[in-house]
Amino acid sequence: MSLTDQYEIKDPSLAPAGRQRIEWASREMPVVRLIKERFSREQPFSGIRISACLHITTETATLALALKEGGANIILCASNPLSTQDDVAAALTEYGIPTNAIKGEDEITYHKHIDTALNNEPQLTVDDGADLVTTLHTKRSELIKSVIGGTEETTTGVIRLRNLEKAGKLKYPIIAVNDAQTKYLFDNRYGTGQSTIDGIIRATNILWAGKKVVVCGYGWCGHGIALRAKGLGSQVIITEVKPVRALEAAMDGFQVMPLNEAAKVGDIFITVTGDKNVIDKAHLRLMKDGAILANSGHFNVEINIPALESLAQNKRQIRPFVEEYTLDNGRHLYLLGEGRLINLAAAEGHPASVMDMSFANQALCLEYLVKNRGKLEPKVYPVPEEIDTQIARLKLNSLGLEIDRLTPEQEQYLASWQEGT
Repeated sequence: MSLTDQYEIKDPSLAPAGRQRIEWASREMPVVRLIKERFSREQPFSGIRISACLHITTETATLALALKEGGANIILCASNPLSTQDDVAAALTEYGIPTNAIKGEDEITYHKHIDTALNNEPQLTVDDGADLVTTLHTKRSELIKSVIGGTEETTTGVIRLRNLEKAGKLKYPIIAVNDAQTKYLFDNRYGTGQSTIDGIIRATNILWAGKKVVVCGYGWCGHGIALRAKGLGSQVIITEVKPVRALEAAMDGFQVMPLNEAAKVGDIFITVTGDKNVIDKAHLRLMKDGAILANSGHFNVEINIPALESLAQNKRQIRPFVEEYTLDNGRHLYLLGEGRLINLAAAEGHPASVMDMSFANQALCLEYLVKNRGKLEPKVYPVPEEIDTQIARLKLNSLGLEIDRLTPEQEQYLASWQEGT
């Protein structure tokens, strides 16, 4: 079976709609478009095999097409069972990019699709959550000898990969795209903030004004969600385990309290920590009737769903992406999107404009790995500063914005120590 035959999607007839949506998204991604034009001329990935495990969205399609234009032999699979846009998956196969993703696929199918992507015997990996890399290291390790390097898109994946490196088991270099300033300051903050609120609105049609919204975690994603919820008139409560972040939340004007206290008063709970069982059984028992539970962290482990199931006497789907749990105390709790990424389960994920910078980082870091083939140790690396700066300048240019430059005198002053008062 040839590579182009290795795909599994919901419905090929959805491709025309997917093409139109990809075209719309690409209009909002001028930096990736400029990179694609250069890739087309220079062919930096000529003959290079890429396996990518990403959310199958219009923005991912724009990245994949840029890599293909640069000569890459690329295959895609989904990084989350509920994040796939089926029309986009269909369009990608028509563009000649094998795609293995079906919205709502079960976990067996999900892992089968990762295996199919690895059948490409990748030289570069692109991951979102580190499931692809983990599978490669544990079940398909015979393929690692061909791998030049990889990139990781999200906080959860970077945490996993750094732990893999600490254990001495990481076998090839990976660049932590998530940690680029042009990624986390924009994608994590503004992208997650807007898209999470969007997903909850689409699932529930609730009014945010006056609601008590509990945001679990005040990293950059938590920053964005809290900011957007506040802007809609909500009373925002932050729960944290890190003192500095909790202090920052307090000085940003939010209430800060332990989750045991917040559980008693919250109307909407949003987890965004990258950790497990953040909302646990004890918290669920304290919640008032009608509380809504949503997750915007990468995996569906932040809300203890087995504990919720154990407390429930009855469960029913009351709206698309909304499950009502009737607890043994008679109260009702509402879980959104099966506890998976609500911004992609019930909505379309981040706006293309902010993903433009994230995926520009992906494209340029993959090119960097090819150019530095054999020179990098098996470690988790930051995005090179020159790439971060280049992307920021390109984005400013695309927005029609100009900034000042240091004069030679100013540069000399900043580089010296002699001059003072």
